[in-house]
Amino acid sequence: MSAAANAAPKSIDAITLFVEDLERSKRFYQDVFGLPVFYEDENSAVFRFENTLINLLKIPAAVDLIKPGVVARPEAGSRFQFTIPVDDVDAACAELAARGVELLNGPMNRPWGIRTACFADPGGHIWEFAQPLPRTEG
Repeated sequence: MSAAANAAPKSIDAITLFVEDLERSKRFYQDVFGLPVFYEDENSAVFRFENTLINLLKIPAAVDLIKPGVVARPEAGSRFQFTIPVDDVDAACAELAARGVELLNGPMNRPWGIRTACFADPGGHIWEFAQPLPRTEG
C-alpha cells in the first residue's frame, strides 16, 4: 500500500444533495443562508460553506451520477443532518421565521450540553443550528 492509501481523510470538500426543484432549492440557500451561488449549470447549483461545497443536483442528473444506486424519494425519511454552529440558536431561529422557514423541532436544550433547532430545505434535507450550553459544575 502506498503512503497516500494509509492517510486518513482530512476534510470533506463537497456534499451533493439531490433535489426535485433546483430553482426552489437554490432560492432557499440564497435566502436562508445568505450565500451567493458559487457555480451553476442546467443541472446544479453549488454553494460554499467556508471549506465545504454544497452541490444541489437535479434528480435526473443524480440518477445518472449514482447508478446502479437508487435516489431515494424525500418521503422515504432522513438518514443524516447537517449541523451549523451558531452563537445564539434562538436568534438564528427568529431569523429563520422571518424568512418563512418552519422549524421541525426546537429550540431545545439537549442532555449532551447543546441547544439545538432543526429545519428542512425544500428537498427534505435536515439542517440543525447548534450552540454549546454553559457548563455547570456538578
